[in-house]
This record gives sequence, structure tokens and C-alpha cells, in this order.
Amino acid sequence: MSKELKDILSNLNKEIEQDKLLDYLNKKLSAGEAHELEKQMADDEFMNDAVEGLGEVKNKKDLSAYVDQLNRDLQKQLDKKKKRREKRRIKEQPWVYFTIVLLLLLIVISYILIKKFTS
Repeated sequence: MSKELKDILSNLNKEIEQDKLLDYLNKKLSAGEAHELEKQMADDEFMNDAVEGLGEVKNKKDLSAYVDQLNRDLQKQLDKKKKRREKRRIKEQPWVYFTIVLLLLLIVISYILIKKFTS
């Protein structure tokens, strides 16, 4: 069985062994063992969906190509979201800081001048 399939199955329920799941997918388990595994899978919806999805892959050799394609698509989506988030974020602009400092300085000078001439 391919390494990618074992990686996918490693994120599932820790109580169930990966090799047992692989044997289940390849229909190598006895009826009793398969039934026991199905009862455990019934308690975990995510694992049940993952095993069903992996079971529908007809050609296990194509699984690595599917995994690579999914990873590339996911990376593209994440990069797109990251770029969009960076566009929304206020970019640091030095003239804004300069303007704020200049306004504060003018306010302080105005205050001092007003106090000096009104006293």
C-alpha cells in the first residue's frame, strides 16, 4: 500500500490500527473482524467518511496523483486567501507616521504659544 494512504489513515482514530484499516479497504479481513471494525467506525463519522472515500478509489496507484493534486489545489487556495488578507491589511506608510508626529508637534507648540501670550 502506498505511503500517502498510510499518511491519510494516520490522522484517524488512534484506537484502530492503520494496517487493519488497509486490510479492510483491500477486503482482507474476516467477516467478524470487518464487522468489529465497522462498529468502531460507526462511532467516528470522520473516519467512516474517510474510509468510504478511500474505498471508492478504484485504482490505488492513482491515489498518490490524487493526493498531489489535492495538495496543490489546497496550497493555491491558501496562497490566494493569504494574498487577499495582505491586501486588506493597512500597509505601513512612513508619511502617515510623519504626519502624525508633525500634527502632535504643532499642537504642543500651539499650546505653549497660547499659554505664553495669554498669561
